Amino acid sequence: MSDLPRIVTLYAMLFARMGAMLMLLPGFSDDAVPGRMRLLVALGTAAGMQGLVAARLGAAVDHALTGNAALAYLLLTELLTGMMLGAVVRLMFLAITIAGAIISLQVGLTTALVQDPSAGGQVPLLARFISIAALLLCMATGVHHLWIGALAESYRVFPVGAIPAAADFAQLAIHAAREGLALGLSLAAPLVIFGIVFNVALGLAARLAPQLQIFFIAQPLSIALGLAITATVIAALLSGFVARMADWARALV
Repeated sequence: MSDLPRIVTLYAMLFARMGAMLMLLPGFSDDAVPGRMRLLVALGTAAGMQGLVAARLGAAVDHALTGNAALAYLLLTELLTGMMLGAVVRLMFLAITIAGAIISLQVGLTTALVQDPSAGGQVPLLARFISIAALLLCMATGVHHLWIGALAESYRVFPVGAIPAAADFAQLAIHAAREGLALGLSLAAPLVIFGIVFNVALGLAARLAPQLQIFFIAQPLSIALGLAITATVIAALLSGFVARMADWARALV
C-alpha cells in the first residue's frame, strides 16, 4: 500500500498524455464514437502502456510527489504534449479527406454533402466514403498501432516534465501539413488528369458544335466516367495512402 500514491501518480501522467492524444487521433476522436467508449479506450491503453514506459517516468513521479504544484505542472505539460502529437497525426490523416474532396470536385458531386463527425461539418459524400474506407483499412492493417507506438517513443524524445520546444512542434506541424497536402493531391492525380482532359474536350465540342446543349450532355457523362475511374483506382489509392501513413508514423519520432 505504500506504493499506491506512486502508482496512481504514474498512471495519471500516462493517462494525461495518452488521453489527450487519443482524443485527437483519427477514428478515436470522431463524435460518432460515444464519449464513454473513448474514455475506456484511453484508460485501457494507458494501463497497458504503464509497464513499457514506467522506467522512463521514475524521476518525474518522484518529483510530482513533492507537492500539488509539481503534479499540476507535470500533468499540464503531458496534456500539451499529447494534444500536439495527436494534432500532428490528424493533420497528416487529412490527406485522404483532401483527396476525396478533389475527386468529388472532378467527378461533379460536390453538392452531395453529408455530415462528417471527424471534420465537425459537412463534406462531399464521396470524400466521406473514401475517408471511412481509409480509416477502416488503417485499422485492419495495424497503422493505429504505429500511432500508439509513436506515443510510447515520444517519452524518449519529449521527456516528462520538459515543455516541448514550440519551434520544433511548429516545424513538425508544418511538415505534416505539407506532406498531407502533397499526398492528397497525388492520390487524386488520376481524377485531376481526367478533369483536365474532359473539360478541354468539352470546350472543343462547344466550339465545334455550339448548337448542342453541352451542359445536359456533360454533367451525366462526367459523373459516369468519373465514378468509373474512381472505382478503377480506389484500391491503389487506399493502399498507397495506408503505406505512406505507415511509413510516416514510423518516422514520426
